[in-house]
Parts: sequence; structure tokens; C-alpha cells
Amino acid sequence: MRELDPIVLLAVFQEMLGAPLLWLLIILCIVTPLAFITLLLRERRLVSSHMLYSQAAGLLGGGLALVLMARVSSSGFTDAGGPADWLLIGLIFGLGLIVTTLTLYSIAGWTQALRRSSQPPLSE
Repeated sequence: MRELDPIVLLAVFQEMLGAPLLWLLIILCIVTPLAFITLLLRERRLVSSHMLYSQAAGLLGGGLALVLMARVSSSGFTDAGGPADWLLIGLIFGLGLIVTTLTLYSIAGWTQALRRSSQPPLSE
């Protein structure tokens, strides 16, 4: 395999994860950053309490990404032999942490924004 073919990668991931989970993860990886960036442009700031809770839950998301990796692959954490294996494990944890953090922050931010917009204005 001299070239990196995206269609081959898609076929491999579909075989490993199954079609529903693969497409759910692809949609999540596309929608989450868009929702986060749109929320930042709308509010023009980060809400520290939302970010703190999202980052704490992101640690759990990173751990769940590692559990998912162990379930879909034929090897476990004890089979990691070289630096490339440990780098891949770190990358999977990091991506799980980032996607979980952005997803939860976006959900919290958009929930608060929609709640504020649906409240009637205060009359004097």
C-alpha cells in the first residue's frame, strides 16, 4: 500500500465499527465543531462554568474512547509494544476528550441561549 486511499480507510473503519456507529461518529465530528464555533461567534466569549464542567466530563469521554478502541480492535492495552502504539493510545484519548468537551460545552451553551431567547422581555 503505497498511497493513503480515503475509501480504503472508510471501508476499514466501517468493518471495525459497523455502519451505524461509524456514521454517528462522523456526524458528531462534523456537527460538534460547527456548533461550537457558531456559539463562540454568537456569544463572543467562553463561559467558564460551562467550560469547567465540560472539561471534567471530557476526561470521562477520553476514557470511553479508549474503551471503544479496545472493544473494536483485536488487541488490548497490554499488547501496546512500541512508541507508536502509545502515541496512538494518547491520540485516541485526546480526541475523545476534545470531542466530548466541545459537545457538552455546545449543548450547555445552546441550551442557555435558546432558553434566554424564549423568555419574554421584562416589562417595566
